[in-house]
Amino acid sequence: MSTSVLTSVEQALQRIDAVNPKCNAMLEILGDSARLHAKALDEAAANSTRLPLFGQPIAIKDNICTIDGRTTCGSKFLTDYRSPYDATAIERLKAAGMIIVGKANLDEFAMGGSTENSAFGVTRNPWDAERVAGGSSGGSIAAVASGMVDYALGSETGGSVRQPASFCGVSGLKPSYGRVSRYGLVAFASSLDQIGPIARDVAGLARLLSVIAGHDPRDSTSVNAPVPDYESMLAVDAGPIRIGVAREYFSEGLHPETRAAVEAAIDVYRKLGADVREIALPHSRYVVPCYYVICTAEASSNLARFDGVRYGARAEANDYIGMYAASRAAGFGAEVRRRIMLGTYVLSAGYHDAYYLKALKVRTLIKRDFERAFESCDVILSPTTPTPAFKIGEKIDNPLEMYLADIYNCAANLAGICGVSVPCGFTAAGLPIGLQLMGPAMGEARLLQIAHRYQQATDHLTRRPAIYSV
Repeated sequence: MSTSVLTSVEQALQRIDAVNPKCNAMLEILGDSARLHAKALDEAAANSTRLPLFGQPIAIKDNICTIDGRTTCGSKFLTDYRSPYDATAIERLKAAGMIIVGKANLDEFAMGGSTENSAFGVTRNPWDAERVAGGSSGGSIAAVASGMVDYALGSETGGSVRQPASFCGVSGLKPSYGRVSRYGLVAFASSLDQIGPIARDVAGLARLLSVIAGHDPRDSTSVNAPVPDYESMLAVDAGPIRIGVAREYFSEGLHPETRAAVEAAIDVYRKLGADVREIALPHSRYVVPCYYVICTAEASSNLARFDGVRYGARAEANDYIGMYAASRAAGFGAEVRRRIMLGTYVLSAGYHDAYYLKALKVRTLIKRDFERAFESCDVILSPTTPTPAFKIGEKIDNPLEMYLADIYNCAANLAGICGVSVPCGFTAAGLPIGLQLMGPAMGEARLLQIAHRYQQATDHLTRRPAIYSV
């Protein structure tokens, strides 16, 4: 006899109560609403078709709008904000019978790579509590890595699912731009943002993507294309595999243990019969500056709506301008203020053409690099991150060093293609290392198929952090 939905939810909530104080992955535990939904599903179960994710608990990054609980974006500005609607991805999860058990921590407004920028405290890495979980989807990733839930949703603007997935030893997917609706995702950089699934393995990613993907008329950038059954396609023979390895991703700054683990993964693919060939992505050195011009410009525009007038925190002042300035100064943290100021600068008169317009042109060149590369290969393989997880506080006072940690991730967002990170080994100190595979736009089925082949041939997923025994 199968376990009731309510029993599964109670087990997840007990696990969260025991583990969350050790890593601060969840900002809000939605016990009451989760139990109500679970009871309703149990009552309807006899007359319903049990979908693959029916009754499964899931954690949601707290910049994705949900009717249940708050949507804070990790910011003081939205400490008590409650969304009047569910994001499209949330509607689809509920329709599939999934149960939201909590809202997960993140860098404020998804701006950061360590979840140290949250107004509600840092999320700690389940493998080493002195190290970051990564970001900005660090809470969602840590919730899966620590065994609180098997599934989570994050969001990606420049590696915010793949990078923490690498740091915490789980699987994370950045879908192609337009594959998953952004309706209900609080905007950071609208031409880059994408909601992404998180799970322990590629099969879990495929299962979750099949639910949340698809056209949405409420999102003008949503692509009207059929949604494959991604999980069933994992069982299909992958046939000949062509893997491109970009020499630009194996340059100075790559941690030696990361390099060794990724090179070992390349050997695994060779043993599986893959054709591994060197490719070039000549504009890679411009990726980080191009990304940070575009994302900050879009952030400056998107965050203008947070003014203390319509919703969110409001500071008192003698006039409107004073209230506006005081509200934003009190509500936004240092990293958000930094990015707003950078974005306002690159959009200002006299600098728009020199910075923003030029960055858009470079973005086109980066996109063309990938289009040419995919003419000769199915996926591009690289490290997910240059180093394993760094220590809490190690980079927080050096924004440039923090930004450069995104060097292998931002390109996929700029090009609008799909990318996945899967575990490929561990350092001598026991820290996870991630392998990144990138595929062409709308190429998730093939990408997941090739990543799944690697996971079937290796045993990295059998290893668990010590927190699992709690």
